[in-house]
Amino acid sequence: MSASDKIKNAAEDLAGKAKEAVGNLTGDEDKKAEGQNDQDKASAKKAGENIKDIFK
Repeated sequence: MSASDKIKNAAEDLAGKAKEAVGNLTGDEDKKAEGQNDQDKASAKKAGENIKDIFK
C-alpha cells in the first residue's frame, strides 16, 4: 500500500467519523449513516490494499 493511499484512506475514515459524530449530535440519521458508509468504504479499500501487498 503506497503512502498516498494510506493517507487518502485515513482521511476518508476520519471524515466518516466526523460526519457520524455530527449526525449523532444533531439527531440526523442520514448524516450518521453517511458517515458510517464512508468509514466502511475506507476499511474496504484498506483491506483490498493489504491483500495486494500480500501478493507482491
